Amino acid sequence: MRIRHTAYRVHNIPFVALGAFILWFGWFGFNAGSALAANGLAAHAFMTTALASASAMMSWMLIDVIKDGKPTLVGASTGLVVGLVAITPGAGFVPIWSAIIIGALVSPICCFTISVLKGKLKIDDALDAFGCHGIGGIWGGIATGIFAKSSINSVAKWDGLIFGDYHLFVAQIIGIVVTIAVAIAGTFICLGIVKIFTPLRVSDKEEKAGLDISEHGESAYPTFNGLDS
Repeated sequence: MRIRHTAYRVHNIPFVALGAFILWFGWFGFNAGSALAANGLAAHAFMTTALASASAMMSWMLIDVIKDGKPTLVGASTGLVVGLVAITPGAGFVPIWSAIIIGALVSPICCFTISVLKGKLKIDDALDAFGCHGIGGIWGGIATGIFAKSSINSVAKWDGLIFGDYHLFVAQIIGIVVTIAVAIAGTFICLGIVKIFTPLRVSDKEEKAGLDISEHGESAYPTFNGLDS
């Protein structure tokens, strides 16, 4: 049996699943609710959200089976979330059939980022926020430029690339690049302000001991035998 060594272990798998399911429930609220009415567009956004998240969940489970021989609940939950992230930009703009494609493709894209690029680029991201939300959101924005259809939502000025119009696709790419630039600049500004008041990173010794103890003097799971300190 092959044993994988990771930098950290999953702390509580039932809580991972519970959090994913709560996100799934809430995500319907702001995707479908963005129509600001109980109408056909809201129903359309609801359906694209459901199909993309389910497709991404199945896609990630398939990746787990190919890599390790069995699906995992953490993988399924991760796929579910990245599917929600990817469909959000285009939930009320893309055809329902395309939501399945968007969800199916986001899982391998994000999984590659997490398992390969994260290590090569030495990204310190324990929650894989960049690999899942960042990359998943970028793919969702690109996919909107590919699959959007103005007949679904008149807010879209152009059809997507697959329907023979490149204007929306180009606009989406420009929007993504600008968003990345603003996010990077904003992050450095915030880091500069925070650095004035507190160190940005704890020492290696404190990190190994755990931030509960080193930062707060508390233990999440004390043994009550006097040996925790």
